[in-house]
Amino acid sequence: MPPMAKNAAVTDVVHLDSDSDSDNGVVGGRESASTIAGAATMAPRETLECRSFWKAGDYFVIPNVVTPTAPGMLEHARVHPRFLHSNATSHKWAFGAIAELLDNAVDEIQNGATFVKIDKINIVKDNSPALVFQGYSSKKSNTTIGQYGNGFKTSTMRLGADAIVFSRSTRGGTSTQSVGILSYTFLRKTGQDDVTVPMIDIDISKERPQPIIYGSPEDWAANLEILLKWSPFSTEDELLQQFEDVGTHGTKVIIYNLWLNDEGIYELSFDDDEEDIRLRDESVNDGKRLHHKILELRSHISYHLRYSLRAYASMLYLKKFKNFKIIIRGIPVEQFNIADGFRFPEIIKYKPHTATTEQASTEIKIGFVKEAPKLAICGFNVYHKNRLIRPFWKVTMGGDSTGHGVVGVLEANFIEPAHDKQDFERSSLFQRLEARLKKIVYSYWYSHCHLLGYHKYQMPADKSKKIAIPDQPPTISTVNPSPLPSDKISQGGPIIREINLSNATSSRTVAFASPHLRNSTGLRSNFQPVQLNPQPTAADTGNNLDGKSAGEIRQENLQLFMRCEEYIKKENETEQTVKSLEKELEEFKSKCAHLALLVDAKKKEMQQA
Repeated sequence: MPPMAKNAAVTDVVHLDSDSDSDNGVVGGRESASTIAGAATMAPRETLECRSFWKAGDYFVIPNVVTPTAPGMLEHARVHPRFLHSNATSHKWAFGAIAELLDNAVDEIQNGATFVKIDKINIVKDNSPALVFQGYSSKKSNTTIGQYGNGFKTSTMRLGADAIVFSRSTRGGTSTQSVGILSYTFLRKTGQDDVTVPMIDIDISKERPQPIIYGSPEDWAANLEILLKWSPFSTEDELLQQFEDVGTHGTKVIIYNLWLNDEGIYELSFDDDEEDIRLRDESVNDGKRLHHKILELRSHISYHLRYSLRAYASMLYLKKFKNFKIIIRGIPVEQFNIADGFRFPEIIKYKPHTATTEQASTEIKIGFVKEAPKLAICGFNVYHKNRLIRPFWKVTMGGDSTGHGVVGVLEANFIEPAHDKQDFERSSLFQRLEARLKKIVYSYWYSHCHLLGYHKYQMPADKSKKIAIPDQPPTISTVNPSPLPSDKISQGGPIIREINLSNATSSRTVAFASPHLRNSTGLRSNFQPVQLNPQPTAADTGNNLDGKSAGEIRQENLQLFMRCEEYIKKENETEQTVKSLEKELEEFKSKCAHLALLVDAKKKEMQQA
């Protein structure tokens, strides 16, 4: 892009050179719209060769020769179109991108917003579907599209290749409307090496609409030409008709050229339910007959929210809105809090030991879902500042009925969400919360499970071998009298001891392994024997009881059991981290090789020049 003069007149091509969510610094330099319009005429309007989002960023970048900066000129920061795509990959889930746009609408409640609409329209040019967001906006600049932060850019790019924004505002007796286009297709097809947003502004305060000219009338007309060529609308009248339902102060975003999945089908489905927008559930159409229990499980909202935008939006915000509605395909979303239907509910107050601020304390609502014990639903809906981050987060290990039907709800403002707001950062506070929630689940389960027909305080047989919970207190004597080194204890393996059960009917040795110890084949090694003897000695019995009641011993055993599960989970997480790092390493190697090719190409270009 040509450099920008300090006091030069500017036109309406906005450069996005910031990934900040703030309203400052997003609008960068501007360049002659006629230059870009000329580039736009080089290729007819068409979609990208690759319509799959995860593959659309794979294309060779042709190095462009940048005009040297002249005296008295400033060069702005550049953002290559590939950055738009790579930044959008933070949204692994399409509904996560939609939630980001809903967050923008909810943020406007304090400025008078009363609704946000999400709908589908058909593009007249090719009869393809497009996604429409419409609501209130209080953006304070005529260059509206440039004022949207990183969340807007990454979200729209994740849903479709292109987005066109219509915005209208009235301030100080002056009414203006603006149209801008953020088009990955336009940038790719015209060979742009910098993200630009062609746009036009119109003053509608007077009897007849008047173009707002920043540079020259030719530049305004050139921007309009780009909009008509690369947008879903062929004429200026069609373009301006989109303002008819915007109102005096609002914004409409149309996302088109929606992404396809690997099968060449639109990632978003508008046909399965006329009142909803869905993601395609591949397991529904695989032709397999499902067990009735699986069908019952899929009827619950914990499954629906993965594929139904209406179900997800109903739980997206913890507090119910008073004067604001989310409207999907013409029908308002009814907000839903699963805690309202809990059976045998309890409220537990929680505050991390390291927390010093008031916001670090929270109330955890826990109970059985109304479908329990029929459905084995479990987990916690964890919110951050009223926004759902992790739905039905399962903190316990599977394998038995322990914890089935136990669901909790909490707002954890003391931990930070990840970039895509679909998980939390793995901080020490997060790990403490996870451990605490696990204890809460077990404690609630063993004190309430009998209310659903389960045996009260009964551990499964396979776990009773690891953790003794007999009617009579067990006697414990160590297998090896020498203590374990402290460094071994810190590595995460549980301390294995010989447990003599007074009610045992046979004597046998069972081998257990520390979960972090594995050999080259992936199997656990260094097994330590646990001897179960039917007859304890009187001395051992007297030393072990030490005045503890049977309930206290059971509680201690339960804590040991939970520690064991924590170690196993940490081991699995470590393995996943190693795999993830190895994958990142390969990606960086590939990028280095690609950059090396670009450097070679640049050197050859300079030598030829």
